[in-house]
Amino acid sequence: MSAAPDLVPRGRMPVAEGGLSKSAAVEKQTVSSATLQVVASLLDAIDRPLLVSDRGGQILFANLHAQDALSSLKSESKSPPELFGDILVADRKRVLSRLEGGEQEVHLPVPSTEGAFRARIRWLPEPDWLTVYIEPTPGEPAPEEAEMRRTVEELIEEREITYRNLLAAYLRLQEANRQKTVLLASAAHELKTPLAVMKGYYDLLLSGSLGKLRERQVEILRESKESCDRLVRLVSMFLNYSALESGKLALQLHENDLRDCVNDVATRWKDAFQRADIRLETRIAPHLPVFQFDYQKVQQCIVNLLDNALKHTPSGGTISLTVQLHFWERRVAEAETVPVEDRRRRGEERPNSVLLTVTDTGSGIAAEFHQEIFDEFVRVDPSSSGMGLGLAITKRLIQAHRGKIWVDSELGRGSSFSFLLPIRVE
Repeated sequence: MSAAPDLVPRGRMPVAEGGLSKSAAVEKQTVSSATLQVVASLLDAIDRPLLVSDRGGQILFANLHAQDALSSLKSESKSPPELFGDILVADRKRVLSRLEGGEQEVHLPVPSTEGAFRARIRWLPEPDWLTVYIEPTPGEPAPEEAEMRRTVEELIEEREITYRNLLAAYLRLQEANRQKTVLLASAAHELKTPLAVMKGYYDLLLSGSLGKLRERQVEILRESKESCDRLVRLVSMFLNYSALESGKLALQLHENDLRDCVNDVATRWKDAFQRADIRLETRIAPHLPVFQFDYQKVQQCIVNLLDNALKHTPSGGTISLTVQLHFWERRVAEAETVPVEDRRRRGEERPNSVLLTVTDTGSGIAAEFHQEIFDEFVRVDPSSSGMGLGLAITKRLIQAHRGKIWVDSELGRGSSFSFLLPIRVE
């Protein structure tokens, strides 16, 4: 088919309206002509064929790409050609019905001798015009591209299957962990009552209320009572661990004296240190303030640290328990914006926490285990007794008090476990 004629009436402008002078009408026509020329140049720059027609199919505009495309269409168009009858070969009413029915764009095949083309038709309601983009019909992807697409889809499907399997396994592990926690709590509750009865009878026998005992009998009873005490601590540890795991741990915060708490623990552990031939040194700073903490939970933390030190300190060694006031810089930095240097010049470094440290003369802990030992069921020395829960529970109890715990240790030089408890000093 011969090239379609230029369908852009670039020099044709509307006639001046009545009421305008002849010079004004000429001037208005000149400005409108220049504006249309600019618009036509912009539309010619579009890289796709573009046609604009009215509702009846009369073509109002065709850019340069559209004129090139029209020359290759398989139709015998008139001059000018009609959109629906000569170019699209489609039912005008059906196309308009689809557009007015809500479709934003209607796609129709366009006959051509040089390949497959399609028309993308849109409706502009306000001027009641149709815009038509003519472009090659997207073909089937190349075999390599199709194979790659199938591979990607298979990988995505495998990933989804793997994700679902991992999620199911995670949920099963969560349920198993919950059942394990419930089992530990139930077993601990069942053991708690008989152990309390046994401990009471040991105390009654050792007090001599049931008759005088020989020295050998007293020694055996004391060893049995010590084992019973260890079981009681283990049961208490299980109960605390299950409470921590289930999120049911609640601190009983009251105004307490840490001096009484430490002295109580040292008195109860005096016999155990004497039997192990280990000296316990207690140093408590004077004028410790009374502050809020959970008496039993902090006491359990001290017991766990002493028990851990006792297990790793050889006979003839020394364990020291020190308590002193401390200035915790990080807590001040979190609550205030005053620079450290300004506070120090103004003498504001007053103690805001209590530092408790348990130091032993044992074998020490390698640096790579300093963080790991505070995890559940971790034992650096497999030959040592215990479940590996003491330090993990201690850490979580101290953190519940908004405190901090850490260890300083070297192999062959013993260990020093410390924790901070925040206080309020007026």
